[in-house]
Amino acid sequence: MASHRKPRSSPLAGGPARTAATLVLAGAATATALEGTGHADPARTPAQARAEIARYHQQAEVATEKYNGAKERTDRARAALDRLQDEAARRTERLNAARNALGSFATAQYREGGMPAGVRLLLSGNPDRYLEGAALADRAGDRRAGAVARVRQELRGVQQVRTTADARLSELRREEAALARHKRVIETKLDRAEELLRELPREERAAVEAGEGAAGAAGSAATKAVDGATAPVRGPAPAVSGRAARAVAFAYSAIGKPYVWGATGPSGFDCSGLTQAAWQAAGVSLPRTTYTQINAGHRVARGQLAPGDLVFFYPGISHVGLYIGGGRMIHAPHPGAPVRIAPIDEMPFAGASRPA
Repeated sequence: MASHRKPRSSPLAGGPARTAATLVLAGAATATALEGTGHADPARTPAQARAEIARYHQQAEVATEKYNGAKERTDRARAALDRLQDEAARRTERLNAARNALGSFATAQYREGGMPAGVRLLLSGNPDRYLEGAALADRAGDRRAGAVARVRQELRGVQQVRTTADARLSELRREEAALARHKRVIETKLDRAEELLRELPREERAAVEAGEGAAGAAGSAATKAVDGATAPVRGPAPAVSGRAARAVAFAYSAIGKPYVWGATGPSGFDCSGLTQAAWQAAGVSLPRTTYTQINAGHRVARGQLAPGDLVFFYPGISHVGLYIGGGRMIHAPHPGAPVRIAPIDEMPFAGASRPA
């Protein structure tokens, strides 16, 4: 028989209990909303955006200098590998000539009554067996011993060059992998800076592209010099002559050209690419990166700067410009900002050097 009992009511089904439950749930929802609001990121101000853009540009420049260093090592490893491959080809030609001479001798021996077993061993297609059979030269005549010795010498030379080439090839592959890593870092930082730049109002964006704002503020607030020297007196650029004059003239001619990371001209430059090209025009060869250029020539105190000197910035020595006098430099700032004249106090000063 079916049951006719009345269904049991929920204690929250109605009346004061339901009202109380509703208030509890509403209060919980309000608390959750307030908690979420409390942890939400505040809107980024234009000044904060400019500072963050400058930070991304500076980080990208650090990675660019690492890229430049890896590229320099890659180029050296590739050039060395090319030389070793050429040497291996020349040694292989000499080895083949020595083998042919030994073959001619063996042919003559065969015609005279049979080829000795040792010579047949040396003429086998496996080069390693040449060395194994070379000991038989002790039992051969002077002529045959000389032919075997030449083959043995050339074979060892070929093997040595090939071993060295293999090591260079491994080095080249490591440096190429480093290049790819630094390139990814650079592109990531620059993409993020570009995203932030697009979020800025038009006037703020123009100010950043003009090189104003965060970079200048950061430089002014930073320590002026690591050696404690005072800033140079501003005024007209002093007269300059000789190689320094040619380097400065080149830098002036580059004004307006775009920043291109990894570039050394003539159509674009990164910061160390510009200083390297400027002094190259003056007949002085500088290394490729900021952290090696600072050790080129001799160090100069900030208060002793002269036109043509290299001025470096940030604790990691990640940026460089060419001093032109009056507290100013010509430098390649960052992507989107062409080569330009700027005050040297717009960034944290780290040191200076005078190329020899």
